[in-house]
Amino acid sequence: MALVFIDLDGTLIEGTGSERLFFRFLLKKRLLGPLQAVSFLSFAVRYLPRFGSDVWKKNKAYLAGLQERDVHEAARVFAGERLSKSIRREMKERIARHRHEGDETILLTGSLLALAQPLARHAGIDRVAATICAAANGRFEALPPLVHPFQDEKRHIAESLCREKGVALRECAAYGDSIHDLPLLEAVGTAVAVHPDRRLEKIARRRLWEIL
Repeated sequence: MALVFIDLDGTLIEGTGSERLFFRFLLKKRLLGPLQAVSFLSFAVRYLPRFGSDVWKKNKAYLAGLQERDVHEAARVFAGERLSKSIRREMKERIARHRHEGDETILLTGSLLALAQPLARHAGIDRVAATICAAANGRFEALPPLVHPFQDEKRHIAESLCREKGVALRECAAYGDSIHDLPLLEAVGTAVAVHPDRRLEKIARRRLWEIL
């Protein structure tokens, strides 16, 4: 059995703005207010020296003060009503093929765990490894994520999951659309570029990776 790592935005689903859309969904539901806006901007200022241009990827402080159960319920509804309709047909077919062959499919994404879990169920994916936000007493905090599968950290998480299953990363496959997925794609035995961005497409063609 091999592990198959699948990115979310731009790979499993069309488009790259699932979290931005979820942000708008929370606004529409009036779950976001001045506290969340101030927390989001304050996070950017405070952590810019640490994260540089990646600070916006790390910034989940728009959830600060919200109850975890409310966010998870909103994400479940949003994933069902909106994101599930954006799942790429070719990816659903690949996922079904991998599972038929006995592989374990894993949605490995920098998106929120609350979004990734219900979407994985809609796509027929076995397992989820996604962003885990800091929280205390059932409410999210304006702190960096505890886990954030992005760039090199995505590869490190994949390596950890492989050790857990007793398989080598080189025996596994990964699907990604962005140059940010490159550390993981370079580490697996089978790399597939899905509707790749320009930089990733150039690398994929040079290395003869499959392109969907």
